[in-house]
Order: sequence, then C-alpha cells, then structure tokens
Amino acid sequence: MDNDRFYIGIQCWQNKGETMNIERITQSVRNRNPEPLKPYNYYGVMVPLIQKGDNFSVLFEVRSESLLMQPGEICFPGGRQDEGESPEECAIRETCEELCISQDKIKLIGPIDYLNAYSNFTIYPFVGLIDHQDIHSVPFNHDEVQETFLVPLDFFLENEPLSFTFPVAPQIPNDFPYELINNKGSYNWRQGKAIIPIYNYESRKIWGLTARIIHNFVQLIREDL
Repeated sequence: MDNDRFYIGIQCWQNKGETMNIERITQSVRNRNPEPLKPYNYYGVMVPLIQKGDNFSVLFEVRSESLLMQPGEICFPGGRQDEGESPEECAIRETCEELCISQDKIKLIGPIDYLNAYSNFTIYPFVGLIDHQDIHSVPFNHDEVQETFLVPLDFFLENEPLSFTFPVAPQIPNDFPYELINNKGSYNWRQGKAIIPIYNYESRKIWGLTARIIHNFVQLIREDL
C-alpha cells in the first residue's frame, strides 16, 4: 500500500468520528471465529462404502470429460462448500447430486482426517455407507460423472500404493522488491512438500488427493483389525 492510499484510508476513518480503543479491539477479536486468510476454499467429499451382504467396496467416480477442472480423473463424490454450509452438509449434498440418490440412502459413519492442500484449500472427507442395491437402482449425473466403479475394500487393505514426494517451492517474480524487505536480491523462501500416492487397480490409476484420502482411511481401520 502506498503512502497516499494509506493517508486517505486513515482520513476516511477519522471522518466517521470513530475512536479506536481497547474495547473496540477486544470486541472485534473476541467475537470472531478464526479462519484461514483468504483466498481460501473448503471442500467436502464422501468416501462411499458400498455394502453387498458381508462384502464392502469403495465407490469411485470418473469425472466427465466436459468439466473444466480435472476432466476424466478419478475422484470421490464431493465439491466446494456453499456459503453457510458445513463440510458434512456439503459432502452429503454433492454425493446426492452426483450419484442421484436421496440423502436417506446414505448412512453417515463420520469424518476422517482432513487434508490441507498447498494450493489454498482444505478437503474434509467423510465416510458414508450405501447399500449396493441403492447405488445401482438409479443412473448417476452424466453432466458431472462419466462413470463409476467399485474397488473391493480388501484391495486397499492388502496393497500399499506407490508413493512419490517432491518439493513445492514458490515462484518469485523477477521484479519482487527485495529492497523493501532489506534483502539484496534474494530471500530464503520456505518450501512445502507434496506426497503423491498411486494405486494401480486393474486398468484404473487412483492417485493424488483421492489416493491420500483412501490410504489414510485404510490406515485408520487397519489399526482396529
């Protein structure tokens, strides 16, 4: 922010006749629910457990090729939270919309560990139980879903994914004003780390965030076996 803009902002605030004091500061801070600094997005996804008798499978979607984001990729039902919506409500709504089933067909088991991605969003996964008959009694939403397929839960319990790790580094533009932060042309910027697991099931490649979610889920239930 340049000095002129800063001065104008202060002058506008003073013209309102407002006086800053500790009571006003306390009220602003105490009544706030903390959240990540924007820009930031939240997503809710469902890990659909499909039950047929005593057997369990995990349902995956293949995203429609007409979608702008990740067309043709394998994923779980889910999407971005609407304003005023909880992650759980989002996961259920998106699952109902994409699989064309009613909410009463989903028995919500509960949340599992959420995932903070390096690109300014958080995914909240939930596990839901759906009867095999209910998932095959209606067609899915072809506008969003190209196809669905099932993978036996035992496959994930018996097989570890291939896993790759690589650094995530900021790309700093050449015109960054290092002189304003008292540095001479460089700075030791922090780097992150991305973990990319890949499951190979028949002709399907389940990878990325979807693979991280199912891998974490399997680790959780494996502890109690």
